[in-house]
Amino acid sequence: MTDLQKRLRKRGSMARIGVIGGGSWGIALAALLRKNGHEITIWSALEWEVDMLREQHEHKMLPGVRLPEDVEATGDVETAAKEKDLLVMSVASSYTRETAHRFSPFVAKGQKILNVAKGIEGHTLMPLSQVIGQEIPQADVAVMSGPSHAEEVGRGVPTTIVVGAKSRTTAEYIQNLFMNEVFRVYVSPDMLGIELGGSLKNVVALAAGIADGLGYGDNTKAALITRGITEIARLGTAMGGKFETFCGLTGIGDLIVTCASMHSRNRRAGILIGQGKTCEEAMAQVQMVVEGVHSARAAMELAGKYHVQLPIIEQVNKVLFEGKAADQAVKELMLRDKKLEVSDLPWAEA
Repeated sequence: MTDLQKRLRKRGSMARIGVIGGGSWGIALAALLRKNGHEITIWSALEWEVDMLREQHEHKMLPGVRLPEDVEATGDVETAAKEKDLLVMSVASSYTRETAHRFSPFVAKGQKILNVAKGIEGHTLMPLSQVIGQEIPQADVAVMSGPSHAEEVGRGVPTTIVVGAKSRTTAEYIQNLFMNEVFRVYVSPDMLGIELGGSLKNVVALAAGIADGLGYGDNTKAALITRGITEIARLGTAMGGKFETFCGLTGIGDLIVTCASMHSRNRRAGILIGQGKTCEEAMAQVQMVVEGVHSARAAMELAGKYHVQLPIIEQVNKVLFEGKAADQAVKELMLRDKKLEVSDLPWAEA
């Protein structure tokens, strides 16, 4: 134990934290939490990833972000989970249920789990915190989201983010673990709104990337971001999320950064699709999980369930899964029926 950890432990402010998932986001957060003085264990289901972290103390997908040698990497579930003050769940949405099921026997009653992945489970249409809650009902599950690329968090670029939890006590506990001079954390009770904003923005980011791939400009990007957040808020509020959440960091904030940055795997995949590649070819070239592809189908199913219109997300689905030409999808969006931008604003004259 380092001198910093000894001082923090004496003050009761050092925590034992297990990071579940050894990808770029998990590594960036592990580096941040270790810098804050906490004791960190990283778990991965991939033997090669565990070996890489043990031997090189960094991940090939996040070069330059070096972990201290006292950060433990393991493939053993019990080692990663037992006697931890917090588990940070950072696995792709398609593996969240399976991973939570594996960890459940080793999670104590009331143990805190923070989900930092973004997505909607395809066959249940559940946000990931609910998936974790089903598999680990004894846990106190929270969520964290916001405009935050792993590449920048790992380098200490100033970042703001939001933690959502059922209780303010849990949210503030997690806030205190993460917050430092370059990582500002807000808290919110709207877990559902936070998760929906983080999941659905990936679909709009695919649309923004497709527009870039087609050679369109800033005007198009601004339109997609603005009308995209309208669609996200429309579905999100119908499901019970709070409108204010979609106006904040985990709504418009996360959408802006994901649509604008080349760090965004969803935007990069969209660019390739706009240039003529298939969905499968684009995902293979990006070489990382493109969550927007998985969330796109779920979003349309949710739109039908809650009777809301999502024209941008609908066209993304047609391009991804029905072979529709991307330029034709844009043309149909532009030629939709004429509408008011905001329907409930009064006119001075009829």
